[in-house]
Amino acid sequence: MSVMTREDHRIPATYADTLVQPWAYANGQIHETYRWLRKNEPFGQAVIEGFDPFWVATKHADILEISRQNDLFHNGDRNPVLTTKAIDEQVRAMMGGSPHLLRTLIHMDAPDHLKYRALTQAWFMPQNLRKMEDRIRVIAKATVEKMAATGGECDFVKEVALGYPLHVIMSIMGVPEEDEPRMLQLTQEIFGAADPELSRHKDTDFSAAAAPQKIDISVITDFFEYFRALSERKRANPSDDLGSVIANSQIDGQPISDFEALSYYIIVATAGHDTTSSSTGALWALAEHPGELAKLHADPSLIPGLVDESIRWTTPVKTFMRTVTADTEFAGRRLKKDDWLMLCYASGNRDEDVFEDPFTFRVDRKPNKHLAFGYGAHLCLGQHLAKMEMRILWEEMIPRLRSVELAGEPAMSEAVFVNGPKRLPIRFELA
Repeated sequence: MSVMTREDHRIPATYADTLVQPWAYANGQIHETYRWLRKNEPFGQAVIEGFDPFWVATKHADILEISRQNDLFHNGDRNPVLTTKAIDEQVRAMMGGSPHLLRTLIHMDAPDHLKYRALTQAWFMPQNLRKMEDRIRVIAKATVEKMAATGGECDFVKEVALGYPLHVIMSIMGVPEEDEPRMLQLTQEIFGAADPELSRHKDTDFSAAAAPQKIDISVITDFFEYFRALSERKRANPSDDLGSVIANSQIDGQPISDFEALSYYIIVATAGHDTTSSSTGALWALAEHPGELAKLHADPSLIPGLVDESIRWTTPVKTFMRTVTADTEFAGRRLKKDDWLMLCYASGNRDEDVFEDPFTFRVDRKPNKHLAFGYGAHLCLGQHLAKMEMRILWEEMIPRLRSVELAGEPAMSEAVFVNGPKRLPIRFELA
């Protein structure tokens, strides 16, 4: 059988365009595109005005296979986050030819990736996290009491989902509690740059026809300024926290650069809470499926299953990009060196070949081989912390949650990279 070319597998424009539209990830239309692609063009190429062409992996098996082959599919050769041609050109002009405004773990390949990952990996291993469980449970209990104090109606995102994981990761990093609102605002601005409600520039025209073609690095600059001061304090007076580990880290006997340290702070400070807050937003699903809450009341041992189903259901990290390092064949297609491709995790987590009835939320789903944390060398560093935080929160909340229902119109954030609930009005009864 002959190997097919990109021209044979070009995704129809109607579906291809959806892949780059932030609103499609907010209103759920992206799932209709994914469903069509999995059935008709599971590894096709999107050709969209203003973007370099990119291959699109929508099947669970293909995403796994690409994630296994880190030498063939690189993170760092190009931007690992979808970006336009115009912005890519501006970043390269600003950064001396580099496509990256930051240099975090997601921007690295071997051998650097493993070396930099090892700097903090011990902090996120289960044996170390177990020491923090009591501390995290205190935060979870206080969070549930805060929810109870609202009197039976609240915006779950605002009152619970945002603050709980934020407080956990900032306390681990050694960020003062009074600075947490600032960290939350900056995180929302960096991940919600394309969302009219979350963006720093709310007066911008966010229509597709007027999509901004200039990059604004003011949010990153603000992050840098904050963490530069924090890093100086942690170097002068190190303590038993993750911020001190990063500030005083060395690679091959030499201190890491300020740029790398500041980048490290940003990825931990943002991904360390935003993705978890999005996953706890799965209370939306419990509000719509009271039978699943009844299962949890009847059998609390299902709570770990609720954690995994919450993560599969929301899949906060929707996409990552990879770059092909050599001419190759994959999924019956001819790929060329420097080809760009998109891993669609939310599609893999709805793959009908892997998940029975994938569009149904089931707290007792087994097995649940979701891809929300990635796979291979770039498996999420904080996955164990995220799951522990969610488990503890649900353990404190679910036994007391007699009922929950929607009390208004929920909304998802508009973003192609990382998104989740931004509003979740609920009416509830807590024991």
